[in-house]
Amino acid sequence: MTARLRTFAMLATTAATALTMGAAPAHADSGTVQQAMLKGSTTASYFWDDASGRAGDTGLPAAGKPMQKGLAASPSWPLMTEGYVIYQGKKVPFFVGDRGPGDPSSRGVMLDLDAKTFAELTGGTFNPGTLGVENNGGKGHIKIDYVVTKWGDGVGKKNHPVAFSTGAWAEKDTRPVTTPIPVKLPA
Repeated sequence: MTARLRTFAMLATTAATALTMGAAPAHADSGTVQQAMLKGSTTASYFWDDASGRAGDTGLPAAGKPMQKGLAASPSWPLMTEGYVIYQGKKVPFFVGDRGPGDPSSRGVMLDLDAKTFAELTGGTFNPGTLGVENNGGKGHIKIDYVVTKWGDGVGKKNHPVAFSTGAWAEKDTRPVTTPIPVKLPA
């Protein structure tokens, strides 16, 4: 009986190790093809809401996560949607942790990136005193490509973004985009 238990324990350990090793996330290299849920282009702006009340700061982000690099606001995608944006060959990850931009979304600004990510993309610097981006040639809006790699579980439209005024951010999407599409990562 003891030999059987040892054999079972060794098999279980081997299987657990194999599953753990197989569960490690694959790291995609530039130029490779990766599966994504959605891709497109839009105009992005930036914000920084750390609940300080400075510079139009409106409080903590809607997802309850503290303001951080990689946090983006979407007028329609579900909170905790993940992906990356590309600007002039630079690729940075994001997750939807807030709602917005509000009024600018009716003029085609469909993603509000955190100010630190925006500064990185545009070659600027984040100013913690003003919560703004400096030294980037005055860029406040940029044309970006986006790739959604995972949809958040909550309410929102799981498709190309739509303006905040549509109310899509508060409705459960009954017909989401579900077919993964191949996306080639920038070189």
